[in-house]
Amino acid sequence: MDPVELLLHPVRLRIVHALSGGRTLTTQQLCERIGDASKATVYRHVGLLVEAGILEEAGQQRVRGFVERHYRLHRERATISAERAAAATLDDHRRAFAAAMAALLAEYHAYLGTPAADPAADQVGYRQHAVWLTPAEREALIAGMRAAIVPHLGNEPAADRAQYLLSPILFPISRGERGERGERGEQSSGRAEA
Repeated sequence: MDPVELLLHPVRLRIVHALSGGRTLTTQQLCERIGDASKATVYRHVGLLVEAGILEEAGQQRVRGFVERHYRLHRERATISAERAAAATLDDHRRAFAAAMAALLAEYHAYLGTPAADPAADQVGYRQHAVWLTPAEREALIAGMRAAIVPHLGNEPAADRAQYLLSPILFPISRGERGERGERGEQSSGRAEA
């Protein structure tokens, strides 16, 4: 199966999230992390990701007569290249977005289901801002977001670190609107928060 196709599934995306930052986990630990999916489902998706080379075995040990395998992520194989994204059809983008949103919802519900969930203390945010941007302003915004995020992508797990899921999403709301004027001749601000 095509590695990109493999990543278009919410459970497989959650496995990738769990193993990010250089973590190694057993399938049992992944089952605990993705507790809303059955063990059979997690084992099946781990097997598919291993077969595609997205996950690799990082070691094994015997536990009560069974071999327990530890897996790690092949980060470069778990990303979709800019060229591949540019060649994707609109339906491909619909499917990818739906899988990403399903994984995001599942991760958020799993977080809220933990006894320690405290959205205020954890500074959970899910605001949406509708902004008007020229192409140059859009490029500057994306460059600024990359500059803020990329240095942290290589962070490995540590005693004083918690894993957070950050999902920047940017798309035009309507391709037809280009700074229309309001009734009084003023430019519409287009700002909204939810």
